[in-house]
Amino acid sequence: MVKVLVTGAFGLVGTETVARLHERGVAVVATDLCTPGNQKAARRLPGDVEVRWADLTDCEQVAALLTAVAPQVIVHLAAVIPTASYLNSALAQRVNVDATRSLLTAAEQMAHRPRFVYASSVAVHGPRNPHRNELLRADSPLQPVESYGAQKLEAERSVRASQVDWVVLRLGAVVSTRLQSLPINGDVLFLEWSAPSDGRINTVDSRDAASAFAAAATSDISGEIFMIGGDASHRHLQGEMGPAMADAIGLANCYPAGRPGDPEDDRAWFVCDWMDTARAQEVLGFQNHSWPSALQEIRAGVGKWRFVLAALRPIVRPILKRRMPYRGLPGVYADPWTLAFRRWPGAQLKIAP
Repeated sequence: MVKVLVTGAFGLVGTETVARLHERGVAVVATDLCTPGNQKAARRLPGDVEVRWADLTDCEQVAALLTAVAPQVIVHLAAVIPTASYLNSALAQRVNVDATRSLLTAAEQMAHRPRFVYASSVAVHGPRNPHRNELLRADSPLQPVESYGAQKLEAERSVRASQVDWVVLRLGAVVSTRLQSLPINGDVLFLEWSAPSDGRINTVDSRDAASAFAAAATSDISGEIFMIGGDASHRHLQGEMGPAMADAIGLANCYPAGRPGDPEDDRAWFVCDWMDTARAQEVLGFQNHSWPSALQEIRAGVGKWRFVLAALRPIVRPILKRRMPYRGLPGVYADPWTLAFRRWPGAQLKIAP
């Protein structure tokens, strides 16, 4: 039986990936930080899923983990993502880059080197001006403008230069019907609202992302980069996605309208775009949940609370409007990275990627 080590196993995609692998009859070892929340999540796992606690920023713990587990495959999902990565850029560098290198070093030293399935991000491509760009592909230019994209690109390069068999999955915008699992807070909303409303974004259901990782882990593909986005129904404009989710929970017409992007400024766009997922779908067969079905699940999950939230719309609407990043600022176009770098100095690039 194939043994797969999943890092970041209790995160949004990690939880689903462990489940998908277990469904495939794989011997799964889940690893993450030993926190009260993760310990609680671990108690809900099937009894034959092994859990090993480890801090991947400690290279000695990494080496001990791989020696003890001896996996045939490593699915490396552990990461610090925006906006947490902007708030603590030093920690993000240790987790997103240094821990990846420690895992690769330990894997290279094993008698039987495991395959390495790495979770990257479309942020490695940098801003995407929809007036100039076609679909985002694995061979599209790599031009990150903020620290997270640069960290993921640095880690990608380490993976590709390593002596292990590797596969890279670049994730689009991961969404979930389990709203409580999404990292929604004031900083996340600020970043989302600062993005051009007419920018393109490709979402992917967290369950489908997990299916892609499970398929990659249990196949013999190697040395390839896959773009992981949902089917055609997951292609949105930035200004459409938030209102659709707000409507699903009962807050119709509450989501504030943003600013459009400047067609002449290629850097003043967000790091998302519609993706060419044909090759990924052909090989991994992961696109199983459409955007409309996800919204329907959200509506059903909220249940009667939709009526309560609908009654609160007159209160919620002006509160959200007052929190808009561009409120009171001059200009007509969005400028997300000027705002981001002002709010989070850790979002800025330290060196050119």
